[in-house]
Amino acid sequence: MKYLAVVEQGPENYSAYLPDVPGCVATGKTVEETLRLLAEALELHLKGLKEDGLPLPLPSSVAEYIELPPRQVAG
Repeated sequence: MKYLAVVEQGPENYSAYLPDVPGCVATGKTVEETLRLLAEALELHLKGLKEDGLPLPLPSSVAEYIELPPRQVAG
């Protein structure tokens, strides 16, 4: 299964979350580290859900970039 990961840059680090898995988040010094830690968090999160007999969240989020023509963003 593939889950959408949203990575955001902060002043001193990166943070990431999975829209389809509430509460599953990670932070790191680089994007790569953050995604690695998020993958580890996801494994633990899903394992806990299975152990508790809860359903696993299905991936359903999608992302696309929207590009505006330069004249739309110029002041």
